Amino acid sequence: MSDILPNAGMPPVTSKPKISLPPNACDTHVHMVAGPEFPLWDGRVENPAPGVDFEGWLDKYRQHIAALGCDRGVIVHSILYGTDNRVTIEAVKRLGNGFKGVGLLPDDATDRDIAGFADAGIKALRLNYVHGGVLSWDGAKKLAPRLAARGMHIQMLLNTHKHMAEIADDIRALPTPLVIDHMGWPDLKQGPDEPGFECLRQLLSEGKVFVKLSALYRLCPPPYDQADEFVERLLAANPDGLLWGSDWPHLMLADAEMPDGGAVMDTFLRSVTRTDHLQKILVDTPEKLFDF
Repeated sequence: MSDILPNAGMPPVTSKPKISLPPNACDTHVHMVAGPEFPLWDGRVENPAPGVDFEGWLDKYRQHIAALGCDRGVIVHSILYGTDNRVTIEAVKRLGNGFKGVGLLPDDATDRDIAGFADAGIKALRLNYVHGGVLSWDGAKKLAPRLAARGMHIQMLLNTHKHMAEIADDIRALPTPLVIDHMGWPDLKQGPDEPGFECLRQLLSEGKVFVKLSALYRLCPPPYDQADEFVERLLAANPDGLLWGSDWPHLMLADAEMPDGGAVMDTFLRSVTRTDHLQKILVDTPEKLFDF
């Protein structure tokens, strides 16, 4: 099957951001891939870039975060591996202190599954409302009390303009934190006053969600300035509820251009200029949420 699937591109060497980050800065959204050591899911739409084994990808990741100036990281399990979370669990183990994971489990996940994740440093389950996946919103809601009991949370990829209004009341009732990926993947053409994005901003201001300022390169072309007002609206709503992630190594690009990780960070630094905001977003909030 892998012969008929496209390969992901190889990310470029990450350049250094224009300013130094605070100590213990965290990149809260990257994916780990491998060579043949870990089997790919039959339902995947892409293969990792060829010619690099697991050790090689670990080395590339270490170079990436070192260039950014990050000391901590969160490995988000890729749907390329389905519910076989071994590549992510092994990466968290090998990287050691300062690294946690986000995994994939189906609706019928057992207490044993969740306990195993917690013991392995997996701090959340991811739900993909955009591309589909293995966990549904109903399943996530049912699992939420058990996740909360383990100090875990739910991470969700959605489109604010399609999904936000219909699940807002459910979000307010969740017993566990909810992290929204990629700024809610809004339709920038509809502007920041679009009702779904405004709903996200309101939930953020209420402290009901965390939002990752990540993957803006998927929303607009370089220099990604079309997303600046959206970032600024979220920052004004609640800087304590924001996180940052590079989305390295930039899988499933579709029509987006392969970015440079340093340029992705500089985009964030263009909008977030206050030292106290940088400390909260890059250090304090991920420290609390992921229990570093």
